[in-house]
Amino acid sequence: MGESPELVVLLSEDGAAIGTAEKATVHTEDTHLHLAFSCHVFNREGQILVTRRALEKKTWPGVWTNSFCGHPAPEEDFVEAIHRRAEQELGLKLASVKSALPDFRYRAVDASGIVENEICPVFIAIVDDEPVPNPAEVAEYAWAEPEALLASVEKSAFAFSPWLTLQLPRLAVAGYLSPAG
Repeated sequence: MGESPELVVLLSEDGAAIGTAEKATVHTEDTHLHLAFSCHVFNREGQILVTRRALEKKTWPGVWTNSFCGHPAPEEDFVEAIHRRAEQELGLKLASVKSALPDFRYRAVDASGIVENEICPVFIAIVDDEPVPNPAEVAEYAWAEPEALLASVEKSAFAFSPWLTLQLPRLAVAGYLSPAG
């Protein structure tokens, strides 16, 4: 018996849940607003984990981005979804998870015309272990000094995912570019 399809929560413009759709069908040239999350992972040395999206990804393949993203299932708590996704994408057990930018929202179009249209709260997490990436999700990863990553994003935004280029400066302003943030 096969797994049931992964569902995402569809949203009205004011952020109210209005239904669900299969994740495999939601990202198109006319993507409906839906619920997601982004997570930025730090190690105990204060470095931030950046990942390069697998080349098989439907949106922004091969692009450097935040540690990981995902979509909470209907009725799934964000923290539960973040722990689930950290394990699926990176083989990581998170030591802690904290909300950082609860009202983040963005819309972006990639080179193929696929649209991301998400209300996407941003979280930070701490880990004690090294990632073991799922190659279907992550092509490679690196630990970076947060200020160096911010400088790279500011100088070369084209090399990073649009959500990372929007989130990282906001995390810096809010004081979250360190595990103590």
